[in-house]
Amino acid sequence: MGQDTGQTPGGEGKPQDKPAPPHAQAPLRSDAQRNRERILEVALVELTRSADTPLSVIAKRAGVGQGTLYRNFPSREDLVLEIYRHEMRQVADSAARLLETREPDHALREWMDRLARFAMTKAGLADAIRQATGAPGGPAKPGPSPVIEAADLLLRACEETGTIRPGVSVDDMLLAIGGLWQLDPAADWQPRATRVLDIVMDGLRAGAPGRR
Repeated sequence: MGQDTGQTPGGEGKPQDKPAPPHAQAPLRSDAQRNRERILEVALVELTRSADTPLSVIAKRAGVGQGTLYRNFPSREDLVLEIYRHEMRQVADSAARLLETREPDHALREWMDRLARFAMTKAGLADAIRQATGAPGGPAKPGPSPVIEAADLLLRACEETGTIRPGVSVDDMLLAIGGLWQLDPAADWQPRATRVLDIVMDGLRAGAPGRR
């Protein structure tokens, strides 16, 4: 891998000329896109382990130069919030894909598992997110709108096919699964999450007109 140069007094190796934010750049080439995805993947693991992980460590473990990291994510805040947005988009975008290949209620149940993984990501990154958004004048945490829209899409598909009880709102469902956000991401959370979501799904199916 090529080594990028340019050191800052803080020792993170940030180039002197700050690049434009990622959203202002042209579409990435395939190799650049792979670098970006790899940075996000490694940063998720490292920042979940410790919110204070140096960006130089993330770049090294992602196999890219520090200049490459900073071209994609000009600051720690940009990186942390893009991880959060990326994981949220992954969950939201999966809803329509699941409906293409599964019955609506099965799509909803599988999507809940993906939502549980997102909840654990959010919990694991909580310290890093607070650091990124806590400073006066700092960026705001992205809202959950894509996930809410995806949940509504699945619920309406289930209601139209009569596979869940009628009249369930997104707020109802999120309230029912709110316990996911209480699980410890560092513990063996999967079995308990599966049990909770199975119970919620049984409740949604109870009284469904298509199951009488």
